[in-house]
Amino acid sequence: MKKLDIREILSNLENYRPKRKGWTWREKGSFEYGPFTYQDASKPMKNSIALPGARNLNDIDPQPDSVITTEIASGRFEDDIRRMRMAAWHGADHLMVIRTAGQSHFDGLLEGTPQGIGGIPVTRKQVRAQRKALDMIEEEVGRPLNYHSYVSGVAGPEIAVMFAEEGVNGAHQDPQYNVLYRNINMIRSFVDAAESKKIMASANILQIDGAHNANATARDAWKVMPELLVQHAINSVFSERSGMNKEDIALSTVPPAAPPAPDLKLNLPYAVALREFFSDYKMRAQMNTKYMDSSTREATVTHVLNLLISKLTSADIQSTITPDEGRNVPWHMYNIEATDTAKQAMIGMDDILSMVELKDSGYLYETKREIQERAILFMEEVLEYGGYFEAVEAGMFVDSGEYPERNADGIAREIDGGLSSGSVYERDEDYLAPVSAHFGYNNFAQYGVDNPSDLIDGCTLEKPEKIVFIDELDESDNVYLRLDETKKYRNSNLLKPEVEWLADGTVQVDITLPTDIRTAEYAAIEIGKIMNLSEVEVIHKEVLHPVEGSRIQLKGKVDFDIDISKLVIPKKIPVLSEDEIRDAIKKKSMTIVAATVGEDEHSVGLREIIDIKHGGIEKYGIDIHYLGTSCSIEKLIDAAIELDVEAVLMSTIISHDDIHYRTMKKAHDYATEKGVRDKIQIIAGGTQVSRDLALETGVDDAFGRGTKGLHVATSLIKNRK
Repeated sequence: MKKLDIREILSNLENYRPKRKGWTWREKGSFEYGPFTYQDASKPMKNSIALPGARNLNDIDPQPDSVITTEIASGRFEDDIRRMRMAAWHGADHLMVIRTAGQSHFDGLLEGTPQGIGGIPVTRKQVRAQRKALDMIEEEVGRPLNYHSYVSGVAGPEIAVMFAEEGVNGAHQDPQYNVLYRNINMIRSFVDAAESKKIMASANILQIDGAHNANATARDAWKVMPELLVQHAINSVFSERSGMNKEDIALSTVPPAAPPAPDLKLNLPYAVALREFFSDYKMRAQMNTKYMDSSTREATVTHVLNLLISKLTSADIQSTITPDEGRNVPWHMYNIEATDTAKQAMIGMDDILSMVELKDSGYLYETKREIQERAILFMEEVLEYGGYFEAVEAGMFVDSGEYPERNADGIAREIDGGLSSGSVYERDEDYLAPVSAHFGYNNFAQYGVDNPSDLIDGCTLEKPEKIVFIDELDESDNVYLRLDETKKYRNSNLLKPEVEWLADGTVQVDITLPTDIRTAEYAAIEIGKIMNLSEVEVIHKEVLHPVEGSRIQLKGKVDFDIDISKLVIPKKIPVLSEDEIRDAIKKKSMTIVAATVGEDEHSVGLREIIDIKHGGIEKYGIDIHYLGTSCSIEKLIDAAIELDVEAVLMSTIISHDDIHYRTMKKAHDYATEKGVRDKIQIIAGGTQVSRDLALETGVDDAFGRGTKGLHVATSLIKNRK
């Protein structure tokens, strides 16, 4: 398999057309994966990367029924393409490219491929290149991949047209986002939204709203739940009135709280209230970025709790926010970890609703009901003000109080104020827009046609050959220059670490220091410098104890690369077939002794290697004397001498202070002392065993995590004395 060639993707891009348009849901149902039948599952993928734990289940990779999102925001679309490929192989089928925030205020489409900060500058070339790449990746994974970005800002309708032309499958569109969070004039925002939604509907682009932003903005987000219901209602009904089908409308739902708040007690009633009120629409569940810190562990715990709520309320799309939000560093590996967390948790909770049910009385029901009643009262007050515009002008939205409580901290916007105010004009009686998707008054009947675009022999939505494709505008900021800068690392023998962009040289270092957090922070920076890292920066810190210890995570850059052609990589040891092993044992029988050695009570790993029911070496006819756990080295070797065996298997799980390697050396030395080292094989194994380090202790072979009986049997046959 080859790496994606970005220049090949960019080649002939002006003539590329997307293979499909519109949103695609997973093929849901009951599916068999290995020995299990999953009820809330979807069609298997052609190629994928299974969870690490699947190694004990023949690498099955069950896919949940919810679409899984990964959100990408590196600023360089060419490296995001590679991340999309990684994420798709791990099970993500909603690839969401975050747009740079400043694009909300641009009044037209960008061209070319400039580098972004905090997101991608969305341009036609960038969108087309990524859609082309995803069309290729779809072939690899064997299922449709939904591509997504934002239709908002002053240039919203123009972006909607471009998305419809270029095969974008999903987009955020919510005029309230413009009003409340970007201070774009509210009249302009709603007029633009009506046009945008009509265009999106023509291409079956799934719309996701932006009401979740209130949760990330409100001071006490768990108090504004009634308001969130109102925002969802306004945008959903407005979307329908603008021409969107219900099945193409999705609500972006975000739990208003996160631990250490009582997560389920606050968030589950809200999720149930939302699902009951908006059962006609799809639900897209997302973590709340307000509570994101830099701890990967904390983010994962919150993520899993959110996933439980998603399963209990049947979310259709599961988003996967990562600690990137807290670190402001979009790293490849966290996109993958978050995707795997969603897949693992959701498939682990398969068919949960057949086993548990939500109570229709008591706290859950009463709290849900109260949220809904407060939302209705909130909407009634909006109407009393005269409508949404007047309510926003009065500062009703995004408050820190639970309705009807008011703390005078709502976001207030002027009806006649904000960006692009006064830019909306009534259409003339003879107004004509010769396009196939258009909202509002459009007097094409005067020309006697059913489709206004017939007047110009089809618009760009129908005839893509009419699209004007502009490659690059900026001579100093474009993808070709960035590709030239990293040319020696693309399709070559050279490797350099990366976390965000190809060969960015960034590495992460995890350090524990026996001191207070502030001292540890600056000591860790010095450690990074001594390690010859440049641009050393602390990305996470946490107190283990006020004075006894602190954990610091650093990032820094290295200025070297690795030539893989000069690496000394041991050849992969070929495994004998089961028939070859059986034939060898028939020709010459084999007896061994096995035990977990030292002060180690773990037995499961060794039993999987030797027991026939686990596919162990017993099934090949090997005679085994099992000595149990916490067996001394002396007892193991003496038993081997007494029984006149060919080999000993020593299992060693505990690895503190490298005790496992010291125990291996002790076995080698004791067998030598007894004069039998040249007569018996010593084979060691354990989850923390490195073969290269183990061989240095004198053992004949060693096996680590993921070993099967077949591997050990092969070694026993090949290394017979």
